[in-house]
Amino acid sequence: MCIRDRNKVGWIGTGMMGAAMCRRLLTAGYQVSVSNRTPEKAAELVAQGAAFATPEEIALTCDVIVLMVGYPSDVEAIFFNQILPRLRSGALLIDHTTSSPELALRIYEACRQKGVDALDAPVSGGVVGAKDGKLSIMIGGDTEVFARARPILDCYGTTIIHVGGPGKGQQTKIANCIAVVGAISGVVEALLFAQKAGLDGETTVRVLEKGAAASFELSAFGPRIARHDFSPTFYVEHFIKDMDIALNEAHRLKLCIPILAQARQLYGALLAQPNGAKLGHHALLLVLERLNNLQPKL
Repeated sequence: MCIRDRNKVGWIGTGMMGAAMCRRLLTAGYQVSVSNRTPEKAAELVAQGAAFATPEEIALTCDVIVLMVGYPSDVEAIFFNQILPRLRSGALLIDHTTSSPELALRIYEACRQKGVDALDAPVSGGVVGAKDGKLSIMIGGDTEVFARARPILDCYGTTIIHVGGPGKGQQTKIANCIAVVGAISGVVEALLFAQKAGLDGETTVRVLEKGAAASFELSAFGPRIARHDFSPTFYVEHFIKDMDIALNEAHRLKLCIPILAQARQLYGALLAQPNGAKLGHHALLLVLERLNNLQPKL
């Protein structure tokens, strides 16, 4: 349970995740201004008490500025072009976007020069975790700034860990991405096998999740894969974005991660399918069905 303080919060990015997280701040009693490039996507939050504002207005009027947008390029454009020139000394910037460690370091340094605190704070747990206030949040930045941000983070997170200095939150999210790619790929292949063998998919999931194969990805997406329900809680296009960030950082570190690289190729094939970008990340099954000459169930 988070306790309201006197900070005015500006929230930029009200997609599925951002809206769910921001809604919990409103419920907790925070005064919130919201911004989204498609204003209609912020309408429900405005109806619940938020004020709509531009990023420039948020930078000028808010004590805490939160980013939860789609891509590193969005973060870079919004921060350096719209927010940074108007930031007030003493403000706090929290970037929840999954982005690059290098960009997190540049934002931290730009904020430091203006007397502004900054945290890179990517999240994991999906839309359900955001709605329930049970996100995992990995924090990069200064220890005292983490303590300052904690009351806000407590509104939508339960596992909230300071993992190191600036950029380390994003590097931890990369490790999370690598693990999730392996987990969802394994679940998809297991259920592909079950389908070919004539097993009932949902029964197979119930058995597997009680043994060593149990995982969040299996429990959350296994039943949906078995039903061929590929509606998104995490878009394929955003999953690929996360994989590309991970592969780029691995390249910078001169690290070979072949399982992730192979999965990225398969997701590239999924992205090429009609509406592939907007399917859920568990729709990888469609690619593997085609590779095995099985009739996809759409």
